[in-house]
Amino acid sequence: MDRTEDTAPAGAPAAGDTPRDAPPSDGGTGRRRRRHLLRAALVVVLVPVVSLIAVLTALGINYTGDPADGTRTRDRDALWLGHAWVDGRKKDADVTALARRLRDTGIRDLYVHSGPLEHDGTLPKSLHPRARWFIDAVHESLPGVRVQAFLGDVLASESSEGLVLADPDTRAAVVRSARQVLDTGYEGVHLDLEPMPSGDRDFLTLLDALRRETRSRDARLSVAAHQIDPLPHLHTVFGLFTEHPKWWSQEFFGQVARRVDQIAVMSYDTAQPLESTYGGYVAQQTSLALEATPPSTDLLMGLPFYWESNFDHWGHAETVPAAVRGVRLGLSRTDADRARFGVALYIDFAATEADWRAYEEDWVSR
Repeated sequence: MDRTEDTAPAGAPAAGDTPRDAPPSDGGTGRRRRRHLLRAALVVVLVPVVSLIAVLTALGINYTGDPADGTRTRDRDALWLGHAWVDGRKKDADVTALARRLRDTGIRDLYVHSGPLEHDGTLPKSLHPRARWFIDAVHESLPGVRVQAFLGDVLASESSEGLVLADPDTRAAVVRSARQVLDTGYEGVHLDLEPMPSGDRDFLTLLDALRRETRSRDARLSVAAHQIDPLPHLHTVFGLFTEHPKWWSQEFFGQVARRVDQIAVMSYDTAQPLESTYGGYVAQQTSLALEATPPSTDLLMGLPFYWESNFDHWGHAETVPAAVRGVRLGLSRTDADRARFGVALYIDFAATEADWRAYEEDWVSR
C-alpha cells in the first residue's frame, strides 16, 4: 500500500507537485547554478571567437579592391643578406650570380649580416673578415647599390642575457661598432635590436648618437622596426601577459622614423591564417606606417622570402604575392604618390624562385 497517497490530507497537492509558496528544493538551486555556469562558460568562449571572426573578416575586406596604377617599385627596395657573404663562404661566382639576380630590379640597398654585436655593444672584427672584398665586388658588379652592415643583438628585456640599452657604456660601444664598420667601407648601418619595447627612450638616444656618426660620414642609418598596433594600445594590453613586445605604438614608430634614413617594417610573423587576412593586415600596416613616417625617410615594408609553418608564421598564408598586394593596397589608399617608399626582402638564403618571380612580376614590372 502507498502510504504517501493514503495519508495525504484533503486539499494537499498531489505527489510530485510543489506548492507555489514553497521554497525551491536544493536540486532546483543546483540546476540553476549549473545553467549559470554553462552560460558564463559559453560567453568566455564565444566572445573571443566572435571577436576573432570579426577581426579576420575586417582584414579580409581590407584585402579587397584594386591597387592604384603606378603603385610599384620606386627603385628604393632592399634585400637582407646572410652572414656567408662576409665570413669567407661566398666567392666571386656567387657575387656574379647575385648581380645577375638583382640587375633590373628595384633593389638599391643590401643589408648584409655582419654581427651579431656582443652583449656589451662591441663587434669583433673576426665576424666579417671578407667585408671589404664583398663591398668592392658589389660596387663593381652592381654600380649604385649600397652595402650596409646589418648589426643586431637580443635585448635583455626577457632575461638577464642580452644587450642593456639603459647602460650608457653599452650605447657608446654600439656607436664605436658603427664607426668600425663604416671605417671598413660599409655605406650604412642597419640596426636590428629585439625585442624592442614601444616607447624605449634609450633606443631613441642611441639612434640620435648613431645618426650623428653616420651623417658625419655621409652614410645611411636604417633600422628594422616592429609592427604598429593594429588596434589602439594593443602593445600595452599585450604587455600585461608577456614581456615580449609584438607591436609599437604609431607614435613611437614615428619617433624612430624621424631619427633614421630608412625604416624597414618586419611585416611578417603575423600569425595570420589566410592569404587574404595576411594581405589585409599588411595593407593596414602599410597605411599606419605611411601616416607615421616623415617624407624625408625611406619607408620599406618587409616581404617574407622564407617558408615556415608555426603559430607565428603560416607559410601558406604569409606569401610574397599576398604581401605585395597588401603593400600596394595600403600605398594606394594612403599616399599613392609617395616617392621614398619600397619593400625589403627577408632573406636571400631562404628565398625560392617563386618568391623572386612574385616580387619581379607583382612589384617590379612597370
